[in-house]
Order: sequence, then C-alpha cells, then structure tokens
Amino acid sequence: QGEEKVPYLVLVIDELADLMMAGFDEVEHALCRLAQLARATGIHLIVATQRPSVDVVTGLIKANFPTRISFAVTSQVDSRTILDMGGAEKLLGRGDMLYMPTEAAKPKRLQGCYVSDAEVERLVYFWSSQQREEAAALKIEEFAIPLTGAGRGGFPEDPLLDAAKQLAQEHKHISTSYLQRRLHIGYPRAARLMEQLEEESIKGEEG
Repeated sequence: QGEEKVPYLVLVIDELADLMMAGFDEVEHALCRLAQLARATGIHLIVATQRPSVDVVTGLIKANFPTRISFAVTSQVDSRTILDMGGAEKLLGRGDMLYMPTEAAKPKRLQGCYVSDAEVERLVYFWSSQQREEAAALKIEEFAIPLTGAGRGGFPEDPLLDAAKQLAQEHKHISTSYLQRRLHIGYPRAARLMEQLEEESIKGEEG
C-alpha cells in the first residue's frame, strides 16, 4: 500500500513482582490492556518473575497470557499458579522446563540450553545485520501532547494535586504512603504528587 510498516516490538519484563509492589492496580491494568491489543499491533510480551504467587501472577494476568513456561519451583502451589496444574515442582532445574502452548491440553517438557553473554552479543549482531534498511528513530516529542502547568521533572499537573494540597494543609506532616492510603493510588503517582507539593513549597515528610 506504500505505507511505512510499523516494526515488531518485544517487551521484556524481567521481574513482574517488583512492578506489582510499586503499583498493583496500575500495573495489572496496564499489562492486561497491553496484552489484549499487543497481538494485533505486532508487540510481543515476555513477562517473568521469580515469585509466582497469586498476588503477582493474578487471575486477570493469567487470562491474558495463555502461553506459559515454568522452570523448577518449590511447591505444587507455585506450579498451579503458573500452569494451572502440578508438575513443575518435580523439575530438575538447570534449564528443565514445562512449556504450555495455547492449543495444548498438557504442558510439554523441554530442556533450555545455557547461552553465554558472548553468544547473545553475536546473535544480536546477526539480527542487526539482517535489517534491510535503518529505521528512523522515533522522537517522543513528535507524539507528545504539549503540557500546561508541568511540574518538576516534566510531569503534568496531576488532577489529584488539589486534593493532595488540602491534605497537606490539614496535616502538619504527610508522606508518600499517606497519600497512597487517602487517595487510593499507587506509589509512583503518590511520589509524583509529593514532588509537585514540594515544588510549590508545601512541605511534607517523605515516608
């Protein structure tokens, strides 16, 4: 059609548990939303965690990631969290894995091989050399909406800033965790609100 093709993107999350601790609701919603639309737009998601508990790998996340891989785990509970069945607790480690594709009723047992850093670098170099043409770098500025009233660090003014100001005026000392509890928001957003409050000389005590 003569239109510029969008490149394939691979998004890798090395430790999901760390993100879920920072902002459970926000991360779960964003990840599931991305998983629902990624296939149609050429985005591939690889999400990993060393803590396969139900508060990290939630039911909503599992529903949007039908293809799963489990390495050796310590208990049958962890195996069920990942694969919806036991078996991973019996794996031997060192690359021994169970692979559950979308269309399969039972997982397949595979052996993953060790790949050194040097081999990874050679593979990346090979892939890079196969490019037919150099894709133009995307400039975020071209797609960004001009922000008005941006605070320190370039963040736009949060709609909850007025509510945070009111809390700061009512209480002598406030903290990031206090804003989380009172405004029902995640840690990253509460931390940005604290920065904006400090920018406007509304003093708070970091907690």
